[in-house]
Amino acid sequence: MTSKVDEALGYEQARDELIEVVRRLEAGGTTLEESLALWERGEELAKVCRRWLEGARARLDAALAEEESQEEDTGSGSGSGSGSE
Repeated sequence: MTSKVDEALGYEQARDELIEVVRRLEAGGTTLEESLALWERGEELAKVCRRWLEGARARLDAALAEEESQEEDTGSGSGSGSGSE
């Protein structure tokens, strides 16, 4: 489960920490227990990044839908105007 601290991380912070975790895992030289802890931390950071990206995608989709709606309202849209996909 993601902690409150993880939820407060910005995308860039989580991404940068994830890069460091991967770098440490690839470098080796850690015990099995340390490697498992790093892996678990990496999974949590990946979830934080994924949530940020999903939120950004939802905002973009909403903005595009709003723009399309405004274009249809003003009649400046192109195409057949059926609106079905």
